[in-house]
Parts: sequence; structure tokens; C-alpha cells
Amino acid sequence: MLEIHPRPPGAPDAVAVIRPYMVELVDRYHGRPMPASLVDQALVDEPVDDVTVLLVAYREGVPVGCVGLRLAEPPVGEITKMYVRPEARRSGVARRLLAAIEDAARDRGLRTLRLDTRTDLVEARGLYAACGFREVAAWKKRRFADHFFVKEI
Repeated sequence: MLEIHPRPPGAPDAVAVIRPYMVELVDRYHGRPMPASLVDQALVDEPVDDVTVLLVAYREGVPVGCVGLRLAEPPVGEITKMYVRPEARRSGVARRLLAAIEDAARDRGLRTLRLDTRTDLVEARGLYAACGFREVAAWKKRRFADHFFVKEI
């Protein structure tokens, strides 16, 4: 059974999914496993301290995924830190996390969600499109963002 709960970004369960998320992002970007120091720098460059809501998905008590919500300029929120561990993929976890973060955004009065991702994250782009996000022009310049999505909620 899948459960989704809010957690503080620094909580051990949150770190248990955020660090592997960053490891995968860094390794995929470089096309090979990278040293831990590079992952540590990526965590500094992409902090979670401005995340308003962080949801962690659990399967049998084990954290298997996460998603965060930043408040941009209301009524707009930004999805960040969307991740599902490889062993839990293709089982509906990502869709459940997206639905839960949409609910959290609505509860905060947000009407629009946006997110960005990279070209090499083909699976993520497919998921976002399948969940009703549409690709739009970039709303900001980011070093590691090639694709920008929006969804009215």
C-alpha cells in the first residue's frame, strides 16, 4: 500500500529520497557515475529550504519517492524535487505524488503549477504531459532546464 505524508525537507525520510534524486540527476547529466562531492555541490546549488511542502511517498514504510512545492508568485506554484526510486517506478507512485501536490497547491489557493526539466529526462517529460501539463516557453533561465511545463489546476 502506498502512503504519502508531508515531511520537513531535512527529515531523515526526506533526505533518504532527495539525495538519490540528486545522484541520479548528476549522473545522468554527465552520462556516468560522478563523485559524491559533485552531488554535494548540486544539493547546495538546488536547496530544499525554500520548499513550502515536501511530500514523501512510502511503500510498506519505506520512502520511495518525493515531490516538493515552492510558492512562486501567487496564484502560481512550482513543482520541484519530483522523484521515484527506480524499484518503485511504473507502479503509479509518480502520478499519486503529482495528484497529492496538486491538492496541496489547491489548499494554498494556487491556481497554476509550473515545473522545469531537462532534455535527458525523457520519462519525466512523458509523465508530465500524460498528467495534463503542457510545454511552454521558458519563464526563467536555468542552467539545467531545457523544458518548461504549466498546468492550470
